[in-house]
Amino acid sequence: MQKKPILWILFLFLSVTTLAQADLEVKGSSPDLYLQHKVAAKETWYSVGRLYNLHPKDIAPFNNTDMNSGLKIGQLLKVPLLSANFSQDEKKASDEVLVPVYHRVAEGEWMFRVSVNHNKVSLDNLEKWNGITRNQIRPGMELIVGFLKVKKDLSALASKAVQNTVAKKETTQPKAPIEAPKEEKQVPVTSAPKTNEKPAPAPVFKQEELPASSGTGTAVNYNGGFFKSNFKSGSKSANGLATIFRSTSGWKDGKYYALMDNVAIGTIVQVRHTGTNKVVYAKVLGQLSAIKENAGLTIRISNAAAAELEAGNPDMRFTVEVKY
Repeated sequence: MQKKPILWILFLFLSVTTLAQADLEVKGSSPDLYLQHKVAAKETWYSVGRLYNLHPKDIAPFNNTDMNSGLKIGQLLKVPLLSANFSQDEKKASDEVLVPVYHRVAEGEWMFRVSVNHNKVSLDNLEKWNGITRNQIRPGMELIVGFLKVKKDLSALASKAVQNTVAKKETTQPKAPIEAPKEEKQVPVTSAPKTNEKPAPAPVFKQEELPASSGTGTAVNYNGGFFKSNFKSGSKSANGLATIFRSTSGWKDGKYYALMDNVAIGTIVQVRHTGTNKVVYAKVLGQLSAIKENAGLTIRISNAAAAELEAGNPDMRFTVEVKY
């Protein structure tokens, strides 16, 4: 009569152990997305399969092995995300629940790139699930990119299920206020600098839709900017066309930023407007995306940097010389 309580306690212990070590961070890229599972004591191919709602015949080949090979404690398994156990349209069976899985945002990564690498999941869904707009993405964020479908009566992961697919903002927002991130983490945003007038609601842009105008007309002069002292003159240079992206940075502190291909993130570049001969120093945040608005461009710089260069009409491209 005492065996049943002992068995239930053992089952509960194993379930909690399995749940604690399950890694729900999505790895790989389309179409080979997977979760990583560390084998615990007494686990089998079938218990792992029940945990992730997948037949072992799908898991074993993905790990270049077969089901006749036993599992070892501490062994790392790749659990594929397939139509049977992965949802990005919020559909599931009546006996299943949805457990969010995540992608950790890398430096210089945009939401469009996150979408492409995760089965081209809808940008609207990424915004809804994470409670942010696409221009609020920041390095280090854990973004929900889909849902693991598990059997609510068979998988210990079912306790992580969401009641609905709208995530709370605090689960994805960085701890520091968005208005004042560390400079190393700063990325372009699409909001205009503050003025005395109440601004109209800012439109939301993908990186692929960033407009070329600032609409500010504000004069700025920080003698080249905050990063001037960090500039290390190298042997490389480029001449070509520049335009801007909107950013709140630089207007009050001279911290200017740039997007440029084939230049390492964090590099300080010297940008000279060949028309006015004005010079600024900007930190490279990432590369230009392959969109038609960027065709023929050498660099994009923040609108505050363009203001110090006296670039004139923000809707127009201007010629620059870039050294780094």
